[in-house]
Amino acid sequence: MKRLFIYIIAIMFVQSLMGQTTYLCADSMKICQLLSQSNHETSVLWLARQFLGVPYVAHTLEVNDDERLIVNTRQLDCTTLVETVTALKLCTQAGKHHWSDYLSILRQLRYRQGVLNGYPSRLHYFTDWIRDKVAMQFVNDIQTPNPPFTAIQAVNVDYMSTHPSSYKALKANPSLVPEIRSSEQSLKGLKVRYIPKRQLRNNKLLSEVVKDGDILAITCNKKGLDIAHLGFAVWHKDGLHLLNASMLHKKVVEEPMTLYQYMQKHKTFTGIRVIRIKE
Repeated sequence: MKRLFIYIIAIMFVQSLMGQTTYLCADSMKICQLLSQSNHETSVLWLARQFLGVPYVAHTLEVNDDERLIVNTRQLDCTTLVETVTALKLCTQAGKHHWSDYLSILRQLRYRQGVLNGYPSRLHYFTDWIRDKVAMQFVNDIQTPNPPFTAIQAVNVDYMSTHPSSYKALKANPSLVPEIRSSEQSLKGLKVRYIPKRQLRNNKLLSEVVKDGDILAITCNKKGLDIAHLGFAVWHKDGLHLLNASMLHKKVVEEPMTLYQYMQKHKTFTGIRVIRIKE
């Protein structure tokens, strides 16, 4: 009787999750194919490289009037690429190979404490994402040794609450702004260590702390923001590179230039935070 009860609860959970999800058949087929081809030893980079060439498209999560778990493997931005690959990695290393497993993990990654409860429950600032996923024991936030983690970022985010017209959900529902502001305030004053971009030319030092497949979160000095861009670390013979959904290239690429060269071309980029998926 107990086993039957647990089974019924599991079925109800899957049905509820499916009802909150938006995707196309091509998306579920892509995810299921990758899950079937992978195991606990499959690397983050192998999974990330399966999306090379996918078009860069922004705002793919802003398509519904109500907040839903969106799966879109046909169009990616820097955040959805990182979430998609991280969810796949967490599934495969846990031996979970079903579509419902993937949806469950993706929801846990995208929303605060894994609970989808409207637009404000989504982790819009990546500093908030890091803090929440560290607490959920999905990732480690690498901040040592010093050097190369010689710089400190004092987080002070307020871009969303001060620019609500730039966000579809906030423009349509101004009543959500106070909740967004509250989440911003919870981050204010948080101090985190990062690697300043001048240190990114020291390959010997970097290779000791940055591993293939690490999530690289690029810090910035743009007012009201914390992180400007995301991608995965890739070591080539000439140094560290970035695998990312690139607005410049309009698709997912491994940047041909080194990360040091890439960073120098962006004045507002200040350095990188290093996030490692737990194994």
